[in-house]
Amino acid sequence: MLLADRTAIVHGGSGAVGAAVARGFAREGAVVHLTGRTVSPLEDVARRIRDDAGAAHVAELDATDRDAVDRHADTVAAQSQGIDICFNATSNDDLQGIPLLDMAAADVLRPVTKAVTTTLTTATAAARHMVRRGSGVILVMGGGRETIPNLGGSHIAWSALAGVCRQLASELGPKGVRVAWLLSPGSPSPGEENRAAEGALLTKRPNYDDVANAAVFAASDWARTMTASELNLTGGLVAD
Repeated sequence: MLLADRTAIVHGGSGAVGAAVARGFAREGAVVHLTGRTVSPLEDVARRIRDDAGAAHVAELDATDRDAVDRHADTVAAQSQGIDICFNATSNDDLQGIPLLDMAAADVLRPVTKAVTTTLTTATAAARHMVRRGSGVILVMGGGRETIPNLGGSHIAWSALAGVCRQLASELGPKGVRVAWLLSPGSPSPGEENRAAEGALLTKRPNYDDVANAAVFAASDWARTMTASELNLTGGLVAD
């Protein structure tokens, strides 16, 4: 298994992406610690993982609360002799469907502030433990670089996330910690997996398992030379 004996924290673990990634990590042998603001949906994800013979733990946590995130990371590291993987899939509370000309500045900036805050908070909490052992992987769920109107602060937030990840990678790389972010063409709704995103080159958009598989690869030793890297899962919607 690619992640045998690894310890992974998945923030936003009850969302569609976070849950899929958590199951993927567990399937490949990692012990997964799920966090989120509401315990019951986290327990549902943990139950599915345990039903498949995986190991999962649950904690109620606000990813914008730096002290709480630090305490959680300290607890996980003490129980597991360290943290190997940290994945942030928390939502950004964005407002879409309105042109920027008509939006209040607070509505535009809210997702930017939350995205940067949760990424910095979760990544630094885990990284403090990773650098002590000289290894670890920080992963972030990002968003598109395509030009789509009326997405409010979403694209601004995703661009900011990429900047944060690059900065973290530059500072943590010499200490043995890798940083990467995943780019996808929006969240696939049930039944949309076989339909391409408009403008994409491939005929199928990624499903949640595709995102999870990419996260597993990025977290594994197979990707040991990848950092400051974006994993492009857009099916050609964004061309590199």
